[in-house]
Amino acid sequence: MAATTTLLSLVTPTQGTLSGTWGDTVNYGISDYLDIAIAGTLSFAGDGAITLANTVGSASGNAITSTTAQYMVIRITGTQSIVKIITAPSYSKLYMVDHAGATSAVTFKAAGQSGVSIAVGEKCFVYYNGTDYIKVASTVVTGIVGPANGGTGIANNAASTLTISGNFATTVTVTGATGVTLPTTGTLATLAGSETLTNKTISGASNTLTVDGTNEVGFRIIPQNSQSSDYTLVLADSGKHIFHPVGDNNARTFTIPANSSVAYPIGTAITFINMAVASVTIAITTDTLTLSPAGTTGSRTLATNGSATCIKITSTSWLISGSGLT
Repeated sequence: MAATTTLLSLVTPTQGTLSGTWGDTVNYGISDYLDIAIAGTLSFAGDGAITLANTVGSASGNAITSTTAQYMVIRITGTQSIVKIITAPSYSKLYMVDHAGATSAVTFKAAGQSGVSIAVGEKCFVYYNGTDYIKVASTVVTGIVGPANGGTGIANNAASTLTISGNFATTVTVTGATGVTLPTTGTLATLAGSETLTNKTISGASNTLTVDGTNEVGFRIIPQNSQSSDYTLVLADSGKHIFHPVGDNNARTFTIPANSSVAYPIGTAITFINMAVASVTIAITTDTLTLSPAGTTGSRTLATNGSATCIKITSTSWLISGSGLT
């Protein structure tokens, strides 16, 4: 059998050998392998550990298999219910790994080592550094932006701009006096410290911002929720005004739900405005609604052109006051 190169196991024909099989040996043992080493993609679907190993071509065929190690691109597809382990040969090989699967990460490693974790949706280059495989480039960016005191990071001791793009879940952890510019869509999970948000809209019940670590940031206006039928308030009504329009000349009941149903934070303020001729009843379920300053409890009636504000003062009690309110 012809000798092979140390790393990629390419056939090295020797003068005076391979009589009558020179062309096939070169094509199967060199050309086909250079082709996959430069541009070939090897795909794996679903669960199951994979061990990549070099194969060697000969005059009878290239012997390339579904686990041949000389491919350039390793692509993961399908759904993984556990972390998929891919073990590659221990030599200075560069792979581009494309995790196009779902649910679980992939570990890419050398035999007997811990390797690197590749997240769902991540694309990265991995390289054997003499001990194990490490990432040398990735669509998931990690590092320190503008670190102090000579540390390492994306931009050392300087203002930095970190741009993240792509259809991947992205987590950005920011510390220090750093301005953050958010995309126009997506979910902002947590802000800590003194980060500044500029000209961005944050929506959704999970996007809770505070200025002092305790109290939530509210609206700069009192948004309107217009209702022309009986209505039970929801969590999103916090800080808004419930509006009974002039065009609905029917008596309506607007109900504050129990804390056990909708747990408004203490300090929540909700305003009711009635512009219709017919009155509005402001009712409450099992919690307590107290009229200020009279001290009476229970449902209240709001007359035409009336305005009343309810403030939650304990977990199960509200105080209401206003004009046109009885």
